[in-house]
Amino acid sequence: MDGQLVQETWWQRHTRMPWRGFRLGLLGIPAIFVGLWFGTALALVGLVAGVLLLPSAALLMRNTANVYRDLIGRWTGIAIERPYLPAPASGPGFKGLLRRFTATISDPATWRDYLFLSADPVVSLFTAALPGYCILYAAWGYFLAAYGGKMLGHYGGSDWYAYIHVTAGYERNTGRIVSTIVVATLFLAFGFLTGPKFMAVYGRWGRLLLGPTEKSRLALRVQHLTETRSDAVDASAAELRRIERDLHDGAQARLVAMGMSLGAIEHLLDKDPEKARALLAQTRASSAKALHELRDLVRGIHPPVLADRGIGDAVKALALDHPLDVEVTADLPARLEPPVESAAYFAVSEILTNAAKHSGASRVWIDMGHEQGMLRITVTDDGHGGATVGGGSGLRGIERRIGTFDGVLALNSPVGGPTIVTLELPCALSSPKTSPS
Repeated sequence: MDGQLVQETWWQRHTRMPWRGFRLGLLGIPAIFVGLWFGTALALVGLVAGVLLLPSAALLMRNTANVYRDLIGRWTGIAIERPYLPAPASGPGFKGLLRRFTATISDPATWRDYLFLSADPVVSLFTAALPGYCILYAAWGYFLAAYGGKMLGHYGGSDWYAYIHVTAGYERNTGRIVSTIVVATLFLAFGFLTGPKFMAVYGRWGRLLLGPTEKSRLALRVQHLTETRSDAVDASAAELRRIERDLHDGAQARLVAMGMSLGAIEHLLDKDPEKARALLAQTRASSAKALHELRDLVRGIHPPVLADRGIGDAVKALALDHPLDVEVTADLPARLEPPVESAAYFAVSEILTNAAKHSGASRVWIDMGHEQGMLRITVTDDGHGGATVGGGSGLRGIERRIGTFDGVLALNSPVGGPTIVTLELPCALSSPKTSPS
């Protein structure tokens, strides 16, 4: 259910839905012209002009259909995915144009959009827009009952309101006025009471034609898996390069230096024992530093607290070492699958790092929970906002990391703050939560 709908009261829902449906009905007017333009381009396919015009006409039609999808999702809570098959790589010249043309006409979503835009003006009239028209008709009835009927009759007009001849003789007829008010009130009540139901029917109609078919859903799924597989390979390669770099610059260099120091100590044992003893002390200190660096490296690969205690306690431990004031709330009845825990942990770690470096925040709140097979993590800071996902930001890397698990990242960061980052990862609970004795 859409978040806006969840927050609405019964009264708000029943007073707003008729006008939302009425606006959807009005949207059918430009939709008619968009459908006519696509039909015209389609009729010219036998000529070169049709091949040139059809891709742009289809794009305009898709943009119009996307407006419907967004409005239906926001106003009815029925989310409609984009159903379009992946576009082929465009090339120069007529060959590239022909490839785009072929992809457009071979996509079932193109024809479903065309059918929707062609039929929607009539369908919306009897579904989403009907309550709004009933309310307007009720307002017309009140106008006729007040003085409109007498005015029309005075100037020689004749008008009926439902079954009532409101201008007959145009003299004030109490029975006729009361009947008009009663019928208008019935139309008014019908419009407000049935608005949400008719909008729900319209939402199902929109999902029927504007939603993806099984073919397009499968194609989109294959595309998503291809992209996430590529992201996973890139992330693994980057992680290996980081480990190799850390080993080469840290522990490996210290171990090489220790080997050279031990060789020098071996030659100095008989000649200069005091100097050999000093080198042994330095070697001992180097070994301690190398061990510390190796432990840090292991924690960067998979922190022991994450393996032992799970994502909740691991993030709490992460918060204790963070320079900002971080408050963690975790409601996880059991352990999650280890790969998901690892991805979620490093995602939260990256978000906290970004908050410390760029947000100007003083406090951070982390909420974690698992419901209906979904791990949901919300990280909120009181910084200056303005964060974006694109442009090579760390959030883009997080999105790619959790994308390998079909996870999604949502960002809300208006200028002036606060910044809210929400992560959702589908996962199952793998084992009961345990605590140390």
